[in-house]
Amino acid sequence: MGGYEALFARARREGRPALIPYVMAGDPDPETTVAVVLALAEAGADAVELGIPYSDPLADGPTIQAAAQRALAGGATFAGVLSLFDRLAAAGGPPLIAFGYANPIERYGHARFAERLAATGALGAIVPDLPFEECAGLREELRARGLGLTQLVAPTTSNERSRRIAAASDGFLYVVSRAGVTGAGGLDLEPVIAQIGRLRPLTELPLAVGFGISKAEQVEAIGGVADGVIIGSALIDALGERRGEAAGRAARAFVSSLKIASHKA
Repeated sequence: MGGYEALFARARREGRPALIPYVMAGDPDPETTVAVVLALAEAGADAVELGIPYSDPLADGPTIQAAAQRALAGGATFAGVLSLFDRLAAAGGPPLIAFGYANPIERYGHARFAERLAATGALGAIVPDLPFEECAGLREELRARGLGLTQLVAPTTSNERSRRIAAASDGFLYVVSRAGVTGAGGLDLEPVIAQIGRLRPLTELPLAVGFGISKAEQVEAIGGVADGVIIGSALIDALGERRGEAAGRAARAFVSSLKIASHKA
């Protein structure tokens, strides 16, 4: 898990949270994904979550659901998304984390997925609908190849269960900021900050907060207590209907403003 350790250590040295944007692979086409991810790296993203489009993304709100549908309508496939990981690595892209759902990963095969993902140089995977009680098979396949399986913990999760989830997590602990699905807006900072304070004594893993983060002031506030911030729906909204390099420029501008805020955290 040295890649995770390095990216969070670098952010700590610079006195800021790690900035981890989320991009839906293939939305609306592979060329746009490559342009956006490379632009995010230029803007200072420490890593990028690359979403694997799926027709039934239970953890995602309307924005990411629509992005997945656009990608699928454009011909995105599971194997094709893994080829995008290859393209981005060859282009000198940022560290990548696969964000996918259990059903298509199961169909592809845990060992095959882990082997293929490792070949791309990715850091690991996040599978939001795979309970930690059922994750051992995939986790061991990933760990055997030097990759991590990062777990999520919700604001309603008890301390004891949070401790057990953290013990099963690799790289960092994904702190879900609110109940419900992903999406920009409607984030109450006070409970999020309290949640970080509650989780901090339960694990030595870095804590990265996602779901609902959309504004520079939120990055600044959450980054003051968390080790990382994850931004998805707001970035996708900022890209709008742009394609190719135009989408890359929009991504660069959006994340650059968040990067500045992260240094104030």
